Amino acid sequence: MGLKAIYSDRNLRNEVFKILKGIVPENVDAGNGRPGMDLWKILVLGTLRLNCNWDYDKLHNIANNHKKVREFLGHSIFEFDQIYALQTIKDNISLFTPQVLDEINQVVVKAGHRLFREDDNVQLKGRCDSFVVETDVHYPTDINLLLDAIRKVLFLCGQLCNELGITEWRQYRHIFRKIKKQFNIVRKLKRSTSKDAIKKAERQQLIVDAHCQYVDWV
Repeated sequence: MGLKAIYSDRNLRNEVFKILKGIVPENVDAGNGRPGMDLWKILVLGTLRLNCNWDYDKLHNIANNHKKVREFLGHSIFEFDQIYALQTIKDNISLFTPQVLDEINQVVVKAGHRLFREDDNVQLKGRCDSFVVETDVHYPTDINLLLDAIRKVLFLCGQLCNELGITEWRQYRHIFRKIKKQFNIVRKLKRSTSKDAIKKAERQQLIVDAHCQYVDWV
């Protein structure tokens, strides 16, 4: 369930806002001082910062220039003059910690369960394709499938981030080439045919280390 679902469900939204009210300092009076940020804006920008691992400069730029994000914040395309100061973002979004996000996640997950389970006494069940889990995949099919999987993940995430203006994934092609280089090393390694036990053990360890490096990079 995303931000849209939270906003559309009044009861869920109130539960989330109740959590967010707890992070507001006690000495803050919403009726005095300069305009700050309401709870919804803190939720949207705080969630983006933590999930995308953005610094405040990046978040400041996105909040003021990204059309879709500004729509989530409640701004129309005509509200060009309503911008967020960097210090305002720092002062408010710094209150939105990973612990707060985790607490909100628990509320959202329970709300999601209620959509599919009217009776709390009924066990919630899910379905998935377990074919891959149950199949004993042998070498070299296993390393080929792993390369295909990480290629698809990297390119989908990289291309999506390009469309959204997120720069953290700009090196996804370079990362894939690095992984594929290690894949080629692993693919070409052969077991030792030597009768010397020491040489065979050294060769076997080389193969194990190369595979571990491949898996770690993936």
